[in-house]
Amino acid sequence: MRLADIAARVGGRVEGDGTVDVTGVSSIEEPEPGTLTFLADPRHAGRVHGLSVAAILLPPDAPPAPVPAIRVAEPYRAFLDVVALFHPAPAVEPGIHASAIVASSARLGRNAAIGPHAVVGDGVVLGDDCVLHAGVVLYPRVRAGHRFTAYANVVVREDVSIGDRVTLHAGAVVGSDGFGYLPGPDGIRKIPQVGTVVIEDDVEIGANATVDRAALGATTIGRGTKIDNLVMVAHGCRTGPNCLLAAQSGLAGGTTLGAGVMLGGQVGAAGHLRVGDRVQVAAKSGIHNDLAAGGTYGGIPAVDIRTWRRGMTALARLSELFRRVRRIERRLGPGAPDDERDGTT
Repeated sequence: MRLADIAARVGGRVEGDGTVDVTGVSSIEEPEPGTLTFLADPRHAGRVHGLSVAAILLPPDAPPAPVPAIRVAEPYRAFLDVVALFHPAPAVEPGIHASAIVASSARLGRNAAIGPHAVVGDGVVLGDDCVLHAGVVLYPRVRAGHRFTAYANVVVREDVSIGDRVTLHAGAVVGSDGFGYLPGPDGIRKIPQVGTVVIEDDVEIGANATVDRAALGATTIGRGTKIDNLVMVAHGCRTGPNCLLAAQSGLAGGTTLGAGVMLGGQVGAAGHLRVGDRVQVAAKSGIHNDLAAGGTYGGIPAVDIRTWRRGMTALARLSELFRRVRRIERRLGPGAPDDERDGTT
């Protein structure tokens, strides 16, 4: 594509030769000839000089580049648009593969694509332009909206409700039984999990992630939420809209996340907690209590991030402090009065 045409697509201003041909995209860390890259972080400004690329996306206040450029307010966001121009999603041919099993009572919208060995159960309802890749299993009475996509070996259990433009990546399981058991003198009794899962519009769930059905009511994933690979959402949890849950994070049963919550990798939340709107939690933290809206937290248990950082700084000096205390004790001797030993005299 010509650089000027790309600029028109992203709403930017060309600086230099707008007729230069761009053949693809590349990162500023690994630039490739003929491609378009971007500068969003001022710390990488030194890499602009000497770049062997066709052109670059720059913020309005960046110094001039040695190659043609597009000036745009948000270079990273514009770069994502350009990536989509050069790498459009592959087209999927509508139709039902001969090896797929589709119940006679299932209702499929227009342009449905059902892959090899997929199973669509009784009473399933799918909207238009849905794609089920190889080995997907939809249990009875699943309902999914328009442009639902399930990659290979996804399993959606009975009575789950899924909104429009939802994507489930390979191996994700939605609606399996929650971990509900009652220990007793005669053994461990299973608590029936008779609720469901509701996934709202524009949700994306990563590979091998699991969202369990509620014991009663519904486990709910709010609209626009993005869930990474290997995330566990237990029975009865609720996430607000536009949450981000990074890999291997886990929510115990009954946890509620507000809007726009961001959990780093391997964050764990104990059950029946409330995490307020726009909360951010650092990776590997443990949430043991409710967290107030708008805060940033870290540690086990998760506390205000500034408190956690001060604690980690002190912990790094702990061995040095022990050595200092031992030197003081040796100097004062074991028979020194308490007021001398604690430094008050």
